[in-house]
Amino acid sequence: MAQGRPLSLLLALLGLQALLGLRMAAAATGDESILNSEVGRQNNESLLWGPYRPNLYFGVRPRIPKSLMTGLMWGKVETYTDLQNYVRYTCEQNEGMKGYGWDEYDTRQGGIQSIHDKENGLDLTISFVKVPGGTHGGGWAARIKGELNEDTPRDQKTMVVLYVTQEGGGELEALAGDSDKGYEDDDVTLRGASDALGGYKLVVTKGQGTQPKSDHPLSEPRGAGQTVVQSLTYPDDVLWQGKPVLFKQLKEGVDWLVENGFDTENAPPAWQVYQLANRPGAGNVQIVEKIYEGNFEFDVLFSSASADAEVTSADLTREIKDTTESFAERFSSVFSFKAPFTAAKYDKFGRSMFSNLIGGIGYFYGESLVDRSYAPEYDEENEGFWEETAAARARRQEAPEGPYELFTSIPSRPFFPRGFLWDEGFHLLPIADWDIDLTLEIVKSWFNLMDEDGWIGREQILGAEARSKVPQEFQTQYPHYANPPTLFLVVDAFVEKLQRAANGTLPAARERLSQSPSPSLSTASLDNPEVGLESLRRLYPLLRRQFDWFRKTQAGDIKSYDRTAYSTKEAYRWRGRTVTHCLTSGLDDYPRPQPPHPGELHVDLLSWVGMMAKSLVNIAKVADLPEEAHEVAKVLDAVEHNLDDLHWSATDGCYCDATVDDFEENKLVCHKGYISLFPFLTGLLRPDSPRLEGILRLLGDEDELFSPHGLRSLSKKDEFYGTAENYWRSPVWININYMAIVQLHNLATQDGPHRETARDLYTRLRRNVVDTVYASWADTGFAWEQYNPETGQGQRTQHFTGWTSLVVKIMAMDDLEGGGGGAAAHARDEL
Repeated sequence: MAQGRPLSLLLALLGLQALLGLRMAAAATGDESILNSEVGRQNNESLLWGPYRPNLYFGVRPRIPKSLMTGLMWGKVETYTDLQNYVRYTCEQNEGMKGYGWDEYDTRQGGIQSIHDKENGLDLTISFVKVPGGTHGGGWAARIKGELNEDTPRDQKTMVVLYVTQEGGGELEALAGDSDKGYEDDDVTLRGASDALGGYKLVVTKGQGTQPKSDHPLSEPRGAGQTVVQSLTYPDDVLWQGKPVLFKQLKEGVDWLVENGFDTENAPPAWQVYQLANRPGAGNVQIVEKIYEGNFEFDVLFSSASADAEVTSADLTREIKDTTESFAERFSSVFSFKAPFTAAKYDKFGRSMFSNLIGGIGYFYGESLVDRSYAPEYDEENEGFWEETAAARARRQEAPEGPYELFTSIPSRPFFPRGFLWDEGFHLLPIADWDIDLTLEIVKSWFNLMDEDGWIGREQILGAEARSKVPQEFQTQYPHYANPPTLFLVVDAFVEKLQRAANGTLPAARERLSQSPSPSLSTASLDNPEVGLESLRRLYPLLRRQFDWFRKTQAGDIKSYDRTAYSTKEAYRWRGRTVTHCLTSGLDDYPRPQPPHPGELHVDLLSWVGMMAKSLVNIAKVADLPEEAHEVAKVLDAVEHNLDDLHWSATDGCYCDATVDDFEENKLVCHKGYISLFPFLTGLLRPDSPRLEGILRLLGDEDELFSPHGLRSLSKKDEFYGTAENYWRSPVWININYMAIVQLHNLATQDGPHRETARDLYTRLRRNVVDTVYASWADTGFAWEQYNPETGQGQRTQHFTGWTSLVVKIMAMDDLEGGGGGAAAHARDEL
């Protein structure tokens, strides 16, 4: 390594030089496609491998369909019943964990994950790094380290299994060890090849730790107390079921016990029975089993045959150190926390929240279930339509489509390990600050799922493994059902960054080299604005198609009822409504007008359409599409007027849903809460809007929405507060609080009549939200789906490091207490 520079930094320098050279060539020839294609190629290489099976505690795979996959299992084997209770594989709710997740993680480099398995009496530290070299994404390595808790017996036996599979054919074989009994003194070597990956080698090292011995008179080949391998062949659709496959093989030991007449008095120790027979060879399933007594450590090393050298444990040690150092420096630079969140505890908290967000990125592949029957009931035109649509769904006219692939972050590893359309836009806002080109890869992946009409399924359940976590009634997707289009928020953020980069207000790539191990890739679309503009131009038609789909399929009815509005077109209602839920809105059980009616109009949906229009205007201007900008601006103007004409209640001082009364005349139904704030939350109210006074009064009223822990989802005064399912009927949700904090900041840093009120609300709400999420994380080890408005305790889904991770952006926002900050400070934050 020249002058002692880390390998990853040298490779980053070489990549930067290559891109700079291509940029000069593109400028000279006028052919920007060369640069665009090279950026795309390098992104694919850098992002190919990762722990992209977030439903597992640790599972590595490439972004390639039907390919090599690994998964880690472990559990104590002190008694014969331990297997059923203590073997870990898929992330699960309430599985005896004190906490688990990534302490630090960068998708292009790797990171460190800690797992505090209280019931197994064990702490696991998993270090994962990527080692560039050759093609096919280079190599990768992981170090698995287990340490017993202080109160765990020093001789506890722990089974650790690396479960390796290869879908779609190819070759995979375990080489024989030093004896027929196992790999007592040898590493385990797997060799494989596939069309997508070429040749490769995967090594599981002997590692460190005591492998137990037994003097029980147990027949060979059992009882050797060493690493063993079993090679099996299964159909592709079974390979993902790692735990059942392992348990089937472990049953051999129990069967042997019974066949040889052992009973509970003379039976060998459980660990000995649960040691697999050593049968290495060819097979698309390779089970590598180690049983340890006490602490342990071993490495998993993957090398591509295309690289000049194989990955070694020394490479892994060096890259772990380099990754940790670079992450710490870069995190403090990207997310520079402002008062009152500058203490070391908030830095640790922020690293954990962000690392688990970005470490939860996964790659999914498989078929989706879609009902394209277009049954007439789905038009929802009749009174009582929810009963008709329920009957239509009960006919079960769904069919598999695809297969499709999706690269996405997820809301929660144990409970929601799949793609959610409205969650994803919030997930990508912090990720965009860290790695804008990774963000664009994910955005493109989502829009690749769009059909010719402009529909994207709101929940992406691709393949049997993903479906195994979803109740049957929620598996089918319907192409007339929408979901909040939050990906527009992300593209809008990219446009803002791109404008500043083009104006020279972002640091140059060379100046950022000390902050990022691979700056040429994480910021390539900003360092090379022509690449970013090309991405924007390719995205715009897809964004416009989705916008048009929303306006067509979710249209509301103005003309049939006694309604006066600026525009006769801009009114909308969510399809998929029932008496108790409006799942498509994302606000599930939030109170809506009763009973549901085809004449309903929903203020949140009209606000989302306005947000889309505003975003499209911004994009069209930057992409030099003046006719598009002019056309969509007219829609935006109509939406802004209709929000007041159709949804503003002077009596209640807020925005409300609309329905019709018994005489089919327009009627506003006001359940004060998140719905009432949506025109404000989506940035559609100007600083001098006469509606802001009522909105800010509602937002800041402690008897309505404001609480010591964030904004309640529903007013305390509402008759439905805290009732029934109580999902969106009182709890504090971080995504909506984030939107409110952003808009309050905007008001507080612009001239206007509500500047001081907004500054006060911003300061208090920002502090309340961060302290609530931090306190619950410090107490439980987890981020949570929502927070109790009375106690602040996290509740519902644990390890919800999806949009709850927005706290990292909140901590990095201006400290306006005492009048500091302002637009200039906000600009510094974004840089």
